Amino acid sequence: MPESPVASGCNSTIVRSTKPAVGQRLTMASVGTLSRIAPALAARVAERLFLTPPRHPAPARERELLSLALRTTIRVEGRRVVAWVSGAGPRVLLVHGWGGRGAQLGAFVEPLVAHGLSVAWFDGPAHGASDGRQVTIPEMATALRAVVDAVGPPQGIIAHSGGGMVTAWAVRRWLLGGFVDLPEAIALVSPPADFVAYFEHFARVVKLSDAARGQLRYQLEARVGIPLRVLDLPRLVTDLPITGLVVHDRHDPEVPWTDGAAIAAAWPNAELVTTQGLGHRRILRDPEVVTRITGFLTKRVGGRSPLTPGLAGASTLC
Repeated sequence: MPESPVASGCNSTIVRSTKPAVGQRLTMASVGTLSRIAPALAARVAERLFLTPPRHPAPARERELLSLALRTTIRVEGRRVVAWVSGAGPRVLLVHGWGGRGAQLGAFVEPLVAHGLSVAWFDGPAHGASDGRQVTIPEMATALRAVVDAVGPPQGIIAHSGGGMVTAWAVRRWLLGGFVDLPEAIALVSPPADFVAYFEHFARVVKLSDAARGQLRYQLEARVGIPLRVLDLPRLVTDLPITGLVVHDRHDPEVPWTDGAAIAAAWPNAELVTTQGLGHRRILRDPEVVTRITGFLTKRVGGRSPLTPGLAGASTLC
C-alpha cells in the first residue's frame, strides 16, 4: 500500500458530525430507557432511527451547480431518485455519503468536465431531492445501479464517506452478475471501514440494552438479507480488480484515518493519500484534493489535458 507524503503545518479544522433532527434526538434520548422495559419495541424504534438519514438544506454553491446540469428522474423500487449530468465524454459518477447529497461532491464537476469527461451524480433514496424516509446500504446500491442503467456506465467513481460502502457493494454485485462495463478507477474519500463498529457506536449512543441491541441487529440483517459484517469495506475491496485511491484526513473527527488506511491496505493496486486539517467534509472542496483525484481519474479513464492549467498529479497534500 503506497502512501503519498503529507505536508505539515496546515491549520486544523474540526468538522462537527451531522446532527439528527430535533425529533430524532428526543427519540434517541428515550429509546435507551424503553429498551430496558420493552426491548422488542425499542428495537423497532431504533431501527427507524438507524435507517433515517438527516436532511439539510443545500447551500448556494450546490443549488447553482444543479441549475446548470441536466436533471433526470428515475424510479427505483417505487421511489423517485433524482440524478444530474454535466459535460460530455467518458463518465465519472459521484456518490455521496450517509445524510449527504450528490452535489456535495460538486467541486469535482468543473475540473472533470474541463478534462473532457462527463459527470453524473444523484441523491440516494431518503436523501436530498429524492423520495423516501429510510434506506439501507444495499438499497442505496440498488439506486446507484438504476442511475447507471439510466445514464450509462461510469469509467470512474468518486465516493465520499458511506458512499464508499454503497459503491463497493454495487460493484461486487456487478461482478457477481457478470456486468462487463466496470469502472476503471475508484476514488474513496474519508471512507468508513467497519460497518459493525458503526452499528455498535449507534447502540452505545442511544444506550440500548443488550437484548434490544441483539434484536436490532437481527432485524437489520433480516432486512438486508446479509450479516452486517459483509458490508465492511476491507472485505469488499480485498480482490477488487479496479485501481483505487483512498484519500483520508489524519484528524477526521467522524471516520478515523485508520479506517482509510485499512481499506487501502486491503485493496490491491490502491494508494493511500493522507491530508492534514481538512476534516470529514471540507476535504471534498480542498483544491489540492480535487486536483489529485481529478488527475488520478483522467489518467485512467481517457480524459484529455485541462482547458486551463492545473496541478494534476500533485503528491503532497495538506
